[in-house]
Formats: sequence, C-alpha cells, structure tokens
Amino acid sequence: MLDYAQARRLMVDCQLRTFDVNDIAVLDAFDTVPRERFVPQGREDFAYIDQTLRLGGADGDTRFLPAPMVLARMIQALAIRPGARVLDVGTGYGYAAALMSRLGAQVVALEAVPDLAAAARERLAGTAEVVEGPLAAGSPDHGPYEAILVGGRVEVRPQALLEQLKDGGRLACVMGRERAAKATVFVRAGDAFGSRPLFDASLPALTAFVAEAGFTF
Repeated sequence: MLDYAQARRLMVDCQLRTFDVNDIAVLDAFDTVPRERFVPQGREDFAYIDQTLRLGGADGDTRFLPAPMVLARMIQALAIRPGARVLDVGTGYGYAAALMSRLGAQVVALEAVPDLAAAARERLAGTAEVVEGPLAAGSPDHGPYEAILVGGRVEVRPQALLEQLKDGGRLACVMGRERAAKATVFVRAGDAFGSRPLFDASLPALTAFVAEAGFTF
C-alpha cells in the first residue's frame, strides 16, 4: 500500500518546489491535505502523479483535478490570507477548496454536477460551504470575494465571476484554447480588470466557459 504521507512530501519537494512554488503556507497546505481523499474510489494511488486526473461528471460536463504544480501556482497567485472569502468554481470533489480552507480562507465551493456536489459536501464537511449551481453565474449571494479560483480551462472571459470580486480581489484560471492556454491571474481595480499570464498550462475546458463556434479569442 502506498505511503500517502511520503507521497505528499515527495509531491511538495519534487513537483511544487521545483516549479517556483515558494509560499510556505501553500507548501504546508499541500503537505497536509490528503489529496488521495479527493479522487474517485480506486484511484487513490494515482493522486500524487504529475498529471491532470479525471474525476467524473454528467452529460458531457466533466471535472478534472489539475496537476499539483499547476494548482499550487494558481493558488499561490491568489495571495490568500486568513479570513479571506474565496470562491472555488468547479470544485469537483473539493480538493482545492480544502487547500484554501487550510490557508485560513472562508471558502464557498461551487459545483454544477449534483453527484460531485454531494461528494464534495461529504469530504468538506465543516471546512467549506458547498453550493450547487451553474458555474458561469458564480455565487453572488455569498460574495463579494477576495479571491476566485476556476478549476478548469476557460475559453471566454469569465465576466460574471470577475464582477463578484472585491476591489483588489484576484481571479486565477487557465485561459485560452487548448495548447495556447496559459494560467492567468486577473486583478480588480474599481470597475477595471487587469490580467497577466503566469505560465503555459494544459487543462480540459469547463463546458460553462467554452467559446461558441466562430468566436475569436
């Protein structure tokens, strides 16, 4: 049987630290939260590989767990501080929400697929609030947010989510078309939103944010 505690340490030392993840609190969260609890049953031994993992879904709306180094860099870019209100969009089984809760955030975990929302609710009991609803709409009733994390690739600007940020708030996502996609962070300043690319990243698209045919990014 795999030693999961050792697997977590190796993930932190060999994947995260070598990919410019240097925030001590973020590294501690990844070393503490048991990633194997947030994957489908029978897939626990694959939880710590340096790859995106399929979680499941419904009617073509599939969720994936980002590779550890991609997720860690995006969470680091959000600069989450204790007490911050955070929205996790497309939470899947709730791993990212658990990590951000470990950082001291008040996390709202949004999921559109009922079975996944139920799975996240079970795993996040007492650590984050799970809300079921359409991803593109966000969860404005629980906002505004200091930080928003989108757990999949977006092909269109997530404007409704951006508008749920507080002034100075940040949104991290993987944005673009397939191989041209980049992890990107948006920052709100009043009614304006600046953005900057962080690094090239590969992540399956979220159905709620797929561009219509003929759309030019």
